[in-house]
Amino acid sequence: QVQLVESGGGLVQAGGSLRLSCAASGRAFSYYAMAWFRQAPGKEREFVASINRNAGNQYYSDSVRGRFTISRDNAKNTLYLQMSSLKPEDTAVYHCAASDILGILATTQIKYWGQGTQVTVSS
Repeated sequence: QVQLVESGGGLVQAGGSLRLSCAASGRAFSYYAMAWFRQAPGKEREFVASINRNAGNQYYSDSVRGRFTISRDNAKNTLYLQMSSLKPEDTAVYHCAASDILGILATTQIKYWGQGTQVTVSS
């Protein structure tokens, strides 16, 4: 069992930056591939970025590639998402997720979810 708690969300103007964090507890954090997903009101949850166990491989959705950076610190049991050049369409609840499947790209691969943190980008 893994517990995931996100933080760092908030209100930011378009063009601004935020860094999300996800603190993990329970079974060894380094065992899991990790990811960020987001869900806007009235829309399905969508993939944002993922990172494998040793951070050697990272994957991004087309909509965030070049603006967002996913990273992890296995010594601190923490996952990060650095978001830059934010746009109003990035507004959503951002969820941290863990999987024992490498190369996370879809919600069906997820074993554990966090509750989410709200990110709102104003125009």
